Amino acid sequence: MVGYLFAGQGSQYVGMGKDLYDSFPQAKAIFDQADKILGFSISNLCFNGPLEELTKTNNCQPAIVTMSIACWQAYLSKNPQIDGYMAGLSLGEYSALVASGALSFADAVYLVRQRGQFMEEEAVAYPGKMLSVIGLDLAKVKEICAQVKAEVANINCPGQVVISGSAEAITQAQALAKEKGAKLAVILEVSGAFHSSFMQGASQKLARELEKIKIQAPKFPVICNVTGKPVITAEEIKQNLIKQVSASVLWEDSMKLILSKGATNFIEFGPGKVLKGLMRRIDSNAQVVNIEKEVDLA
Repeated sequence: MVGYLFAGQGSQYVGMGKDLYDSFPQAKAIFDQADKILGFSISNLCFNGPLEELTKTNNCQPAIVTMSIACWQAYLSKNPQIDGYMAGLSLGEYSALVASGALSFADAVYLVRQRGQFMEEEAVAYPGKMLSVIGLDLAKVKEICAQVKAEVANINCPGQVVISGSAEAITQAQALAKEKGAKLAVILEVSGAFHSSFMQGASQKLARELEKIKIQAPKFPVICNVTGKPVITAEEIKQNLIKQVSASVLWEDSMKLILSKGATNFIEFGPGKVLKGLMRRIDSNAQVVNIEKEVDLA
């Protein structure tokens, strides 16, 4: 049993996907398709930057999904027989749904471009920040959130929780977290208070876009960020994608569920090794390999 994991936002870098594009026709086809759907060269942005443009939410989201599915297609060209559970961190859930057959790549890359735009619009209308708290248990982080009127955004792994809120709330939460003994409390370089009620407007706009999209039941179980459980039906997928923008990401629960099903080996697709690092803290015995470069498939 294998866990197939897909990268989330924040793991992008200039040059990502270039060697896969040059080495695997399956990966090239994905980048070319994304360029056509988006109406501009996301390939050039991934390969050549500039980083400032690549990092913008409405560019970053389709770039990472494109890169992740290019990695997936390159992997499938050498490993056509797959079986296991799939999950993606926030944005990565779209890549997991593509890999599972629930969502076409064309629809996914279109949706995440819109999703990124909607999140940016809400971030401008309702400014906020995010804080990563390392070394405090979840109960203490929730106490801090209640005290300053912030919200839990991501439960990533034991001792790592991200919270969202207004700039004032996050500044207060940072001080309180340090007082309560957090090893680190770092304000993240993001443009808004993602995965919180600040993003309700983005959820509503995304719901309208999802009405236009055909979703199918997945061929492989996909663990949903919102519930930490498998999604079974197309309607469940749609509702969870709507909620996901403004709800907490239950990554630790999602990984524990896949582990409980007997998975000991995991493969992370897309840029970076964030999910490998989180898994190390969830279960140090689990083996995680990354697929992001040609050498990873040698």
